[in-house]
Amino acid sequence: MTLRIAAHAKANLFLRVLAREDDGFHGLETLFVLLDLADELAIERRDAPGVTISCDADVGPPERNLAARAAAAMLAAIGQPFGVHLTLTKRIPVQGGLGGGSTDAAAALTLVNRLAGDPVPRHEVLQLAAKLGSDVPFLATGAPLALAWGHGERLLRLPPLPAAPALLLSPPVGVPTGEAYAWVDAARAGLGRRGAVAYDLDALASWGSIGRLAGNDFESPVFGQQPLIRAAFEALCGTNPLLCRMTGSGSTLLAIYRTDRDRDDALEQLGRRHGRVLPTRTLAQAAPGPRDD
Repeated sequence: MTLRIAAHAKANLFLRVLAREDDGFHGLETLFVLLDLADELAIERRDAPGVTISCDADVGPPERNLAARAAAAMLAAIGQPFGVHLTLTKRIPVQGGLGGGSTDAAAALTLVNRLAGDPVPRHEVLQLAAKLGSDVPFLATGAPLALAWGHGERLLRLPPLPAAPALLLSPPVGVPTGEAYAWVDAARAGLGRRGAVAYDLDALASWGSIGRLAGNDFESPVFGQQPLIRAAFEALCGTNPLLCRMTGSGSTLLAIYRTDRDRDDALEQLGRRHGRVLPTRTLAQAAPGPRDD
């Protein structure tokens, strides 16, 4: 039997980067939303122990690939009674802030656990997810909308927003996450602590109200280092979206529109002058679970 699952991309509707902590990591406050855009991960059981992976893109050696590491972690949690082979079909742009590697990891945790009969309870799956990256816990929940803080391991599921048409614009330059955090730290040197902020449910209940919240703390430092990303952002904002953000630490940009027609007009207006443009939608329901062949 082969199990398959859609590994959905995420976007950050706002993102605050907090102070660097003693362990070297930064705290975060962010609003996550799931997108229709998804990789696909398939899993097959093997008698031989261990994890192998094949992909239609270069995902690196298994010991460094996040999906393979997640599968190995789940196998260890259940006592490694078998091995697995993963087949990954990539559709999410890499190094774009869309959680491509993280969602593949979340999918691998879910598939290995399901293949074993779901012996690991949900809260322990999320603990494993938190050890793999700050986006992985949200993506492992399958929630369409959630407020996250800490290192992404603290989550508040929210009522979903209506599904909305969206564009993803990926400029022809990537942003390594470590460099993005270093640029944020350098820009803030000597500025002291962040100011207070309070969120309420009304502010998180509509696209218009979310569009009025503070943006993404990575935007200004990344735009200063990468003029191509700044130019792409300005062009995307010029298409009159409800909301326009860089997602994660970049470089992909997200725009949300009122109607499909507005999005399609924006797609035609942008062309390919600023990079790859992908039409997609936000999700208003939980991500579907595994399916078998």
